[in-house]
Amino acid sequence: MHGADPRLVLGLHRSRHHRDILTAALDLGVTALDTAAPYLGFRSHAVLAETAADLLRQFALSTKVGFFPGAGGAEHSLDAVRLRAAIERAARELGREPDTVLLHNPERSLAGMSPAEGHAFLGSACTALVDAARDGLCRTWGVSSWDTRPLGMAGVEGLPSPDVLMVRAGFLVGREVLDTTAVLRNVWQAGETWGMSPFGGGNGKVWEDFDPRPFLRPPRDGLSRVQAAFRTAFHLPDAAAVAVGTDNPGHLAQLVQALGAEVDTTAVSEYLRVLHGHRQN
Repeated sequence: MHGADPRLVLGLHRSRHHRDILTAALDLGVTALDTAAPYLGFRSHAVLAETAADLLRQFALSTKVGFFPGAGGAEHSLDAVRLRAAIERAARELGREPDTVLLHNPERSLAGMSPAEGHAFLGSACTALVDAARDGLCRTWGVSSWDTRPLGMAGVEGLPSPDVLMVRAGFLVGREVLDTTAVLRNVWQAGETWGMSPFGGGNGKVWEDFDPRPFLRPPRDGLSRVQAAFRTAFHLPDAAAVAVGTDNPGHLAQLVQALGAEVDTTAVSEYLRVLHGHRQN
């Protein structure tokens, strides 16, 4: 249960992929690691295998596919054949099968499609991941979406239900994205929801102007605004785990400490009520 056992996932977006942050995570009891094929200039998988092959077996490892090297940088595709090849390549480069493979930001392709076309392409992409899990290339599969609104437009009715739905979480997520995520969760019946980017891309000044500590139940002495923002992100939306990127072991230790805090869910409900009230006015 996420309320009793919230999980921190160490994300490698923008990470330097140094071994020390992985060992620090394990020392702190953080045993979930999230990366993606395009991270570190499409070198994330290979660098992890080169620098920390002995550590990777100690993590529940998730990765993402959907972006591919292109002439102008990264290009996105929902082509089932390309996705299958990317999953197979990820396992080779990592030296092990990932525990979870996520379809990476499908909205990047869906945004240019009609709802009917998007529904068909999304279904084909999801089926490719279902088949990969069936064939032992991963244990579970899911979808990671930065902006869930195009998925809502395409519709997910009748599509395979993902084991994981990974979405933006926290106070900096807009109400429209939160609303669409809630609909997707209800219709798609994903096994778990994971949050990501609880600090909105690292904009620290936000927490100088806004204090989220009142969203935690007492006692909350000694907890920082950043710790409170992270802990509350597990309820915006409700999530079993939240991925956060850092190369600083001290910052990671602070986030682990924040997991012990209890969120005032009544305050979160009031926040959401006010958020929706602003939309209606």
